[in-house]
Amino acid sequence: MAEITVYHNGQCSKCRGALELLQEKNIPHTVRWYMADALSAEELDGLLVKLKMKAHELLRTGEELYKTEYAGKTLDDEDWKKILIAQPELMQRPIVVKGDKAIIARPPEKVLSIL
Repeated sequence: MAEITVYHNGQCSKCRGALELLQEKNIPHTVRWYMADALSAEELDGLLVKLKMKAHELLRTGEELYKTEYAGKTLDDEDWKKILIAQPELMQRPIVVKGDKAIIARPPEKVLSIL
């Protein structure tokens, strides 16, 4: 069975909820603390491929940082990637990866769909 990795922000209730579901079901997983240990460009590229998304689709547009700094800006995908790497709090979460597939587990129960 492919290993499950959860891209986790400890401040996020949805992330905590997804982890709790995995723990309750005794499903082995790895936690990737992306806020403390920044994503590399290659890692972000890999996530985007697995999610089948462009960088701008991964943005949390409801965040105050997005609204004040980026709303209405037209940037290319490479620029959005640089922003997501520099300001990971703008990334949708939690992201759950299994093999060559990934999902954004919102609501947390969606984590079960990747199993």
